[in-house]
Amino acid sequence: MEPAAGARHCPFDYAEALEFDPVLRHLMTEEPVSRIRLPHGDGEAWLVTGYDDVRTVTTDRRFSRSAIIGRNFPRMTPEPIVQDEAINVMDPPGSSRLRSLISKGFAPRHMERMRVRTQHVVDELLDRMEEHGAPADLFAHLAAPLPLTTICEVLDIPQDDHAQLRAHARTMMDTTVENKPAAVRSKADLRAYFAKLTAERRADPGDDLISALATARDGDEILNDKELTVMAMVLLITGQDTTTYEIGNIAYTLLTRPDELAMVRDRPEMLPQAIEELLRFIPFRKGVGIPRVALEDVELSGVRIREGDIVHVSYLTANRDGRKFDRPDELDLEREGPSHMTFGWGGHHCLGAPLAATELQVAIGTLLKRFPALKLATPAEEVRWNKTSIWRYPLELPVTW
Repeated sequence: MEPAAGARHCPFDYAEALEFDPVLRHLMTEEPVSRIRLPHGDGEAWLVTGYDDVRTVTTDRRFSRSAIIGRNFPRMTPEPIVQDEAINVMDPPGSSRLRSLISKGFAPRHMERMRVRTQHVVDELLDRMEEHGAPADLFAHLAAPLPLTTICEVLDIPQDDHAQLRAHARTMMDTTVENKPAAVRSKADLRAYFAKLTAERRADPGDDLISALATARDGDEILNDKELTVMAMVLLITGQDTTTYEIGNIAYTLLTRPDELAMVRDRPEMLPQAIEELLRFIPFRKGVGIPRVALEDVELSGVRIREGDIVHVSYLTANRDGRKFDRPDELDLEREGPSHMTFGWGGHHCLGAPLAATELQVAIGTLLKRFPALKLATPAEEVRWNKTSIWRYPLELPVTW
């Protein structure tokens, strides 16, 4: 089957609280493999929405991430967020080598240390929130500082550098055209910062994650200097902002659903399972991320994708696929079944997912234990949401207890 004539223009700018994007909903139900045009980049792309088709694109060697390098591919942001040498634009076997090395930095002994550090940071932040008194902004007191503080501790980044690094990361995520020169500068500044820092850790390793990556070996293999620099950048960018937004989104979702809030508060042992379902259910980003290129003609759901075509996938729609999930649009904290795709899939599944899951469990679990009567201090419809980022999240979350 050939595609319908004409590509749909998809700004993917829907930002009404955490409601599901109606354009994505239309595409997943009416045109599960469709032609789209995005706000930035040249030409058109395919958008693949179904769970099984997304799994194919993300695991089948006929689709290549590295083939996008050097192309002005269709995307959400004026300046590409991705670095050309980053692991998230590599294909196997090169990416497999790097993933094997990097996974050593997330070994159980490192993860246990990260959990202890995260708990320490959460306790300090909630102490301050309690001292501040109700009402307090949960986003400012917990969601915003926790992941940045934790990833900077894990990477052993000096306190004085935290605010500037966060500003660079946020600038790179902005979707507005006028922001492009600032995004280019931020990308270059971050790269220079981490080139210097990783060289220092290579020469004099410490007890931090960058040092663990610098010294990680797989036989004779180690990360080279450029790989180490880019990986440290990726860890900072993906290791703080996305978790910040998800803490805000998960807290908002629970605080606007009394039954689910009570369930998690009264049965803390179910928290890990509940968070997996919240991650599936919450549409925490807009649109799409890094695409792939078809290396040969491939047919998906009866649609022929030609060699050389750009292919985007939607993890958001895969998470709502009714062929995989019973009652996909309902939040069921006791749900069991297929894994969600919020951390990606296949060879580019998020390497930092264990750290993100740890932070979410510690943050939400400790919050509900410390403040069992926690509730929103304003009506839900008065909560303000970010409108300009690729991520969806509340700008503040006033709570009382």
